Formats: sequence, C-alpha cells, structure tokens
Amino acid sequence: MDRNGNLTEEEKYTRAMLKVKEIKEFYGHAIAFCVVIPLLIYLNVLNSPNFYWFWFPIGGWGFGLLMHAIRVFKKTSRWEERKIQEYMNDENF
Repeated sequence: MDRNGNLTEEEKYTRAMLKVKEIKEFYGHAIAFCVVIPLLIYLNVLNSPNFYWFWFPIGGWGFGLLMHAIRVFKKTSRWEERKIQEYMNDENF
C-alpha cells in the first residue's frame, strides 16, 4: 500500500488470486455435497428405510456449506485485512 492508501498492482493481483482460490474451494465443496448426499440417501433407503438418518449429514454439511458461501461471497467484515495491515505496519512484530 502506498502513502495515499492505494493498493499497488501486485497487491491487487495477490488479492484477486486469493479471492479466485476461495471461490474455487467453495465450488469444490458444493460439488462434493451434490455428489455425496444423493449417495447417502440411496444407501439409507436401501439399508434402513424405516429411519431416515440422511437428514443429519444434510443438515450438518449443508450448514457448513452455507457458512462457507457467506464467507466467500458476503465479506461483511474487513477485520482480517485491517489486522494484517496492523501487523505489517508494526515494526516490533
């Protein structure tokens, strides 16, 4: 960051790379969810049709996927960036 608070081209590129990496990880997480959950449903219905236990992994994994999506697409807080800048500017760190 220069004296005026503007980002350099290298910093912009690094941030863009990190954002793309986060988005790719989210899509991998979502694809795994879409592949594994139907298999669990099939196994549940095949082996124990009287008790639908597949709702437990759907709920837990689905909540994790939702939190991942919020973190990737809805950056509501910039505290992480501020803390990194604080440590970078601290000469005693």
